Order: sequence, then C-alpha cells, then structure tokens
Amino acid sequence: MEHVFETYQRYPFDLVSGHDWHLTDDSGKTYLDFTSGIGVCSFGYSNQVIQDKLTAQAAQVWHTTNLYESQLQEEVATLLCPEGMLAFFCNSGTEANEAALKLARKATGKTTILSFNDSFHGRSYGAMSMTGNPSVQAGYSPLVPGIKFADYNEPAAIDQITPDLAAVILEVIQGEGGVNPAKAQWLKQVETACKANQVLLIIDEIQTGIGRTGKKFAYEYYDLDPDIITVAKALGNGIPCGAMLGKQALAPAFGPGSHGTTFGGNKLAMAAATGVLEQLTPTFLAEVQTKAAAMWQVLQNEIATLPVVTRVTGMGLMIGIRLKDDAVANDIVIQLQRAGLLTLTAKHNTIRLLPPLVMPQAELLGGLALIKRALQSVKGVTA
Repeated sequence: MEHVFETYQRYPFDLVSGHDWHLTDDSGKTYLDFTSGIGVCSFGYSNQVIQDKLTAQAAQVWHTTNLYESQLQEEVATLLCPEGMLAFFCNSGTEANEAALKLARKATGKTTILSFNDSFHGRSYGAMSMTGNPSVQAGYSPLVPGIKFADYNEPAAIDQITPDLAAVILEVIQGEGGVNPAKAQWLKQVETACKANQVLLIIDEIQTGIGRTGKKFAYEYYDLDPDIITVAKALGNGIPCGAMLGKQALAPAFGPGSHGTTFGGNKLAMAAATGVLEQLTPTFLAEVQTKAAAMWQVLQNEIATLPVVTRVTGMGLMIGIRLKDDAVANDIVIQLQRAGLLTLTAKHNTIRLLPPLVMPQAELLGGLALIKRALQSVKGVTA
C-alpha cells in the first residue's frame, strides 16, 4: 500500500469476502474468524436480517440531516436504551466517549475526570486523554487537561473519587488493556463512592456491550446503575455506528446546539442497528452464555494449564490468554493465521479472542483446539 499512511502494522493479506463466521483473503485462503473485526461483526458476515434491513433502507434514502426527525433513531433508541435513558447517536466509540466527556462536564459544571491505567477509550483528543496508555498518547502533548488516573481494581482508587470530580469512566472489562475484568466488589465500591460524592459514573461498553459477554451490557452482571453508557462496535455489525446513552436527568445539559454530528444516526447505520438489536433477544443471549460456558471449560482445563500461559481472563465470548515472555503473542497470532484461524492481541502479551456471537459451539471449540496446538508448540518455556 503506497498511498495510505502507515498508521497500522498490517498483516500481508487482504480479506475480500466473508460468510457467516469465515473470511477469505485475496489469495483464496479461508479463515475461521475469532476477531469479529475487533468485536464488531458479532452477527457474522452474511446475516440475512441485517442485509435485508440495509437493502430496504438503501432503496429509500441513505442519509438526511439531523435537522429533521428520524423514526429510525427513535426505534433504535427504544431497543437500545435502559429504562430512563436517552440516546445520542454518533459514528464510533471514540465519538461516544467524546460526547460522554462533554456531557459530564456540562451537566456537573465540574471539569476533572477520573480514568484508569490500562484503559482504552479512543484516539481523538478527549478520548485519548482519558486513555490510560502512555504509548497511545506519545507525541500528542498537550493533552486535554483535567484527566487523572488511578490503578484499576485497586482499593486506593476509591479514595480518589472526591466531590471535585465530574465523572469516573471505566470499562467493566479492559479490552485493549489485556482483557482485564473488574472485581465485582470493587465496581460496587466505585459506584457507591460516585453516588456519595455526586460524581457521574460513565461505563464504556464499546467492546463489552451488545451481547459480547452474554448480556446486553456487561455491567448488568454487577447490578450497577451508570449515569452514562457508551456503545459502538457491534451496534452496527460493521456499519459505523455509536451511541452515548445518558439518564434523562442529564437532558437539560444536552439541548439544541450543545453537540452535533453530520453522519451520526445515519439512516443506513440505524437500519443495521435495528437488525442487530431485534436479534439480541433473551433467547439469543442465553445461547451465547451456553456456548461461552463450553469454551470456558476448555480454556480453564486445557489452555490455562499450559506452561506458556500465565492466566486466562475475560467473560462470555471476550477472552484473553496472557502468555509468559517465552512466547510473543503476535508470533502466535501469525502462526494461527497459517493454520486458518484469525485472532487478535492486547496489552501485556495477551492473545485476544472476540469470535462472532453466532458461531456454533463446535466451531468455537475447534478454534480453541488450534490455539492449544499452537501454544503447545512453544519451546523452551521456563517454569
């Protein structure tokens, strides 16, 4: 690629077609996909419901400005929002987190945001400034002021939640940070401290939401009550789509002219999101949980016990396999590509798995067998 900035370290093949949970490259090689486009195509690459929604909408109108009402946006918001919340639609998770930052500051009249080390919230200036990864921020100073960081899952972080904060932003499972789940008791302590100090709680569900963990939102496992939720990735199953959801009490701070977007809530994106959310039924989510349980049995009994693995983390179909220094995660990813399986990496030498939620259990377990074989082939592992 000669005419594109080299902002990505790309693997040397082009994925040109896909069907269900398989992708085919420009040489004709077909792969089992454990990436979902980094947690995006949860319903795979040929979902008939989503395709029909897109085709029908494309035959009518692709785009109109947000100066007009949109019944499609209302339909998606109705399906997406927890009770008592309103939606602002945008194009990505980064934009959703930017909107959350703006809303938190405007609604509270305060400026300071507490985020966490190893977090990832996006790459625009506000979202990047809330990201607890110095390598993402390198070379872009000065960052947006008023952002401070605490250690994730650490009791000392609770003491940093003080009345001067506008908001705390966190991921229930840190995805880019190494598939690092929060501890249940710690999450409740964060929530309690936020409420006691009149600090908004923002939960970034961009990677964990829309069924990835077996529930619509991962925070539901912990009975949390967030003030703001950000979602994207799987919401459009590959059509760019994001949303910031906020409690109705915050609505006065986001009145006409307070925020905006040209493409957010685009009719094609909303058509795709409708197709996703209509399929995200309790029965579907229960099936995800059943398939995940079968995977976790193998992960814990056959993969976590391998000499090269330090631990396996995650929830549902969001999985991290953290490796010792004897193996480089990206080297294993390349080895798996040769074997016909697409996987990802994350921080702390982690192999990250985000398979489509529609993948059958047999295929999921077949992919794990390939991973086990690759990890068993690592030589010279120290105790």
